[in-house]
Amino acid sequence: MVSSEGDQPMSDIDVVTIGRSGIDIYPLQTGVGLEDVETFGKFLGGSPTNVAVAAARYGHSAATITAVGDDPFGRFVRREMTRLNVSADFVVTNTEYKTPITFCEIFPPDDFPLYFYREPSAPDLALTSQDIPLEAVQRAKVFLFSGSGMSVEPSRSAHHTALDARRKFGWTIMDLDYRPMFWDDEETAHREISSVLEHINVAVGNKEECRVAVGETDPDRAADALLERGLDLAIVKQGPKGTLAKTADERIEVPVTKVEVCNGLGAGDAFGGALCHGLLSGWSVAKTIHFASTAGAIVASRLECSTAMPTEDEVLDMIAAHPETKPHVEAR
Repeated sequence: MVSSEGDQPMSDIDVVTIGRSGIDIYPLQTGVGLEDVETFGKFLGGSPTNVAVAAARYGHSAATITAVGDDPFGRFVRREMTRLNVSADFVVTNTEYKTPITFCEIFPPDDFPLYFYREPSAPDLALTSQDIPLEAVQRAKVFLFSGSGMSVEPSRSAHHTALDARRKFGWTIMDLDYRPMFWDDEETAHREISSVLEHINVAVGNKEECRVAVGETDPDRAADALLERGLDLAIVKQGPKGTLAKTADERIEVPVTKVEVCNGLGAGDAFGGALCHGLLSGWSVAKTIHFASTAGAIVASRLECSTAMPTEDEVLDMIAAHPETKPHVEAR
């Protein structure tokens, strides 16, 4: 029922992500409900896929382990990934489920309801351990996954297979990404997300996601709790209050970059791709988080997600235009 497609897989890739892919159907009118929208745009979507697109935009080789249906939207996902310089070698075709579609409503500056069409399930949640390209996962300089991928079987086991192969080689990043709709209950989410923290060295999440992962909502206590699990870098997003990052040696606060928000849904994916870029470039934590926060703000000012990812020059220009966002760094 499930088959792999694509060219011979690459063995050396800068950034490998795993998880959701699909189609974003976003309204071209803002400030109105879907019932009143007349025209829509079709875009490549899915958070881990968007992160790979962002990493590719910065010049890194990137690939996503995901699955699509045997349908026209699945063909679009592959074609668009390739066009945006993300390898589609690890995209699986699932003949049981259709490629998922996501609609949103856009009510700037901070209300963007999402409507997921992923029933009875989505192909990416049907990934199995046999679908994991072990060599690519082992050798990638950065491997990124999201908490949602741990929500059900067989995707959960597939993620564990990938993490066992990593053995903390390079940078292993978890986007805590808690979305209640994907989980049976919060207790299960806590158990499964908490169980893989020992396999990663970077975690990114908002206060609610940190609460589910480690039982803390206070940003400092949440970051400390993550570091106590053996991580090298804990990042807590605080919305309008900016971003807090902690290592064993530093505490970094980055103020939010103020922009005219169009659609905030892609900001986290832009942050993730820019985080990968900073880590691969050997930047300081402060520079990396500042860059990632600014990249997120840029995408929040645009409509779509994947094709809205900025270049490095765009981010650096925005940083130069907003000196008030200079990071505050304290030694610990």
